[in-house]
Amino acid sequence: MKKLIAFITLLSFNIGVFAQRSGDYVQYVNPLIGTQKMGHTYPGATVPFGSVQLSPDTDEQPHNIGGKYNKDTYKYCAGYQYDDSEIVGFSHTHFSGTGHSDLGDFLVMPTVGPLQLEPGKKGEPKSGFRSAFSHANETAEAGYYKVRLDDDNILAEMTTTTRVGFHQYTFPTASNDAHIVLDMMHGIYDYADKNVWTFARVEGDRRIVGYRQTNGWARTRTVYFAMEFSKPFKSYGYKEFGKQDYKGFWRKFDQTKNFPEMAGKQLRAHFDFDVKQNEKVQVKFAISPVSMDGAAENMKAELRHWDFERARRDAQDEWNRELGKIDVTTLDKGEKINFYTALYHTFLSPTVYQDTSGHYRGIDQREHWSPGFTNYTTFSLWDTYRALHPLLNLIQPRRNKDMVASMVAHYDQSVHKMLPVWSHYANENWCMIGYHSVSVISDAIVTGNITGPEANKALDASAQTARQKYYDGLEYYMKLGYVPEDKNSSSVSKTLEYAYDDWAIAQAAKKLGKTAIYDEFIKRSENWKNVYDSSVGFTRPKSSDGTFLAKFDPLKTEGQGFIEGNAWNYSLYVPHDPAEMIKMMGGKRKFAAHLDELFTMHLPDEFFAETEDITREGIIGGYIHGNEPAHHVAYLYNWTDDAWKTQERVRMILKNQYKPTPDGLGGNDDCGQMSAWYLFSALGFYPVAPASGQYQLGSPVVKTAVISLENGKKLTIEAQNQSDKNVYVESVSLNGRKIDRKYLTFAEINGGGKLVFKMANKPTV
Repeated sequence: MKKLIAFITLLSFNIGVFAQRSGDYVQYVNPLIGTQKMGHTYPGATVPFGSVQLSPDTDEQPHNIGGKYNKDTYKYCAGYQYDDSEIVGFSHTHFSGTGHSDLGDFLVMPTVGPLQLEPGKKGEPKSGFRSAFSHANETAEAGYYKVRLDDDNILAEMTTTTRVGFHQYTFPTASNDAHIVLDMMHGIYDYADKNVWTFARVEGDRRIVGYRQTNGWARTRTVYFAMEFSKPFKSYGYKEFGKQDYKGFWRKFDQTKNFPEMAGKQLRAHFDFDVKQNEKVQVKFAISPVSMDGAAENMKAELRHWDFERARRDAQDEWNRELGKIDVTTLDKGEKINFYTALYHTFLSPTVYQDTSGHYRGIDQREHWSPGFTNYTTFSLWDTYRALHPLLNLIQPRRNKDMVASMVAHYDQSVHKMLPVWSHYANENWCMIGYHSVSVISDAIVTGNITGPEANKALDASAQTARQKYYDGLEYYMKLGYVPEDKNSSSVSKTLEYAYDDWAIAQAAKKLGKTAIYDEFIKRSENWKNVYDSSVGFTRPKSSDGTFLAKFDPLKTEGQGFIEGNAWNYSLYVPHDPAEMIKMMGGKRKFAAHLDELFTMHLPDEFFAETEDITREGIIGGYIHGNEPAHHVAYLYNWTDDAWKTQERVRMILKNQYKPTPDGLGGNDDCGQMSAWYLFSALGFYPVAPASGQYQLGSPVVKTAVISLENGKKLTIEAQNQSDKNVYVESVSLNGRKIDRKYLTFAEINGGGKLVFKMANKPTV
């Protein structure tokens, strides 16, 4: 990638261009890609894999109204909607691109004038502390965010370290009535009972410490904080917005004004200042999973000074180091923005979840210490096992190894003796299906990223997880060879994903010489065959009596045994044995025609109207790229005599589903999975079956790429004769040796050297 400037330009509509300096990659990151529609990313400040992900929230939507689910809440999975014209405030924790949500902890908002402790109504910013804003006065960069809050003309800027958010608010006119609001009841996917308890303690005239405990997606979640101002506040107070039936003898105090302890379920506090014209008031806000002291120590360790520009430079230098792991040239700037935005997204999560001391809260709600590894959380594994973790295993192997160690620590602390399914903030939320930690672990074992006792322990944890009978239909799966729909819903999806996971366990066992485990799980990996109905050519749900359910529509998802996909897409989910799947579906010629029909058919709106996470933009024909189960499908032509169609389809998807615009993603990014698909495919290869050690060849969209591997080697990729029309691959060579197969191996990629694609405008037959 060209090394030109210090800061990220946003889009073609450009929200701020700054002085250039040499050695920067962040210029091509666009944090606003995917913020609109289904993308649900956020445009705030963070560092790679940061605990603090500081971002504007543009509205407060309750999860339910009158006991019924509020559909509008789904738009705010990340807190920010590009179409909104108001900001409620800036909170410190966010998910990127998830289809469900939580977090939004500790919202901070500066105001001037009469104190307002209600956010106010949407569309009426002056009714509360929310403020109107314009994208023309908004800048979003990796590690930095700036916006002018129009109602009070306050310039808000923020940057971060791993565990500390750094705010800078510039007040344009002198005032003795300036406030900074701390909203401890604000949250994403919020509802009346989400806050279990909040507490704050004022220590002097600059520092506040406290915590917030919530239930919800993570049902027992506690986040501690330490907050410090750059100047003393002259007064402070709070208001309790919840009902407390019993207040004890605290009622003898007027706790609402200048009282140094605040406690309740629904608190908003305020800190009041006299400010001069154009004075900057700064706030450092550190979080901890363990304690208030831990938060204070994190602040001391990571942000000792009050130099905002220095902190901003440090954050962006950290991004440049990470983004610099892959240096690309592309046909146009838009594609380069796509590439580095995708790389940025893949480095947002999983997130660091421990103090600088190494202490963290475990799944058992006890305090633990991780002297040998960095503990991570935010494991959206149903999504990220497919491409994100294989990507990290290639270009971030040390981090990925620590993530595996975090998963095994989760297993050790779990009363269920299971690896993570979807975990965050010391909680297992059990979202989605499968036990895909085993894929991440097996991929790391097969590629040699983890070895020895560590690998053997991780394999044992994988096997035990896959044997937990009371988990999501596994008892039936182990007994019958499939999950029956009359006993457990989404049965076909579960059967197919369990079969792949079992195969992954078998590959790890084979690598480690564990014959008994290999034999057990390689046999289980064939269970996908038990839900394939040759009479219709699709997988379909079975009852516990062994008969297929009578009512079946391969275009429909709801009630058909699938989740986030239909039979057209999910029947192709046998990534570990495509050759056998193709044989069962009638052979190469018939199978290629089947794929052709998938990509060219018309899927009527009624068949995805039941799902809120997919719109027409995420669908090509009947192929659903906006959800993950079919992400490998374009590469399945490689197992037929029409491998050129993989090249054609991949380039089509790259152009169709990824754009440098606010609605530039065709679906949820899902903690980096959509972006990881893009990165692999843009480079020319993809891990259809993680733990195979193989990456199927496609059609690169980059002109050149240099991947700097952690082993000190470099893999240089060159696409000769690259153009928008030359989407077909005439030949592939590695270090001068022609590759006569349709895949690369991990050893070949990790060994470095030069990979050359010769591109053409016609297929090579």
